[in-house]
Amino acid sequence: MNIEAILKSLPHRYPFILIDRVLSIEIGQSITALKNVTINEQFFVGHFPGRPIMPGVLILEALAQAGGILAHKSTEALNLPAGLWLFAGIDNARFKQIVEPGDQLILTLTVIRSKREFWKLHGEASVNGQLACSADLMSIRKELS
Repeated sequence: MNIEAILKSLPHRYPFILIDRVLSIEIGQSITALKNVTINEQFFVGHFPGRPIMPGVLILEALAQAGGILAHKSTEALNLPAGLWLFAGIDNARFKQIVEPGDQLILTLTVIRSKREFWKLHGEASVNGQLACSADLMSIRKELS
């Protein structure tokens, strides 16, 4: 999926969209997405001057956005009514290495379990094949009115 398709699946917009491309998706099962980390990201101005590091909370948000795309595309394939997928919780978050400008963050999520409006996923973010972050994420779907 390119950025145009991503923007149709997520409500996020610049500067908060944290997915650049979906590399693969297996409906109801898994997703692999890409975030190009560039020096012109707004958060690098203050995190940290002279030593830019991507905040861990934004790595988790990027994982959550990829999970939202997977959930959205999966429920869309089931012809369910349109809904908004919201980040509902996180467990077991661990950070293993820093992410900095020039890195390509590969986001991989697999479904642990799903029920119509609730999904639990395991996510991993890696750079050059090295694990940077892992977490279990929960997402809930709210119907649009």
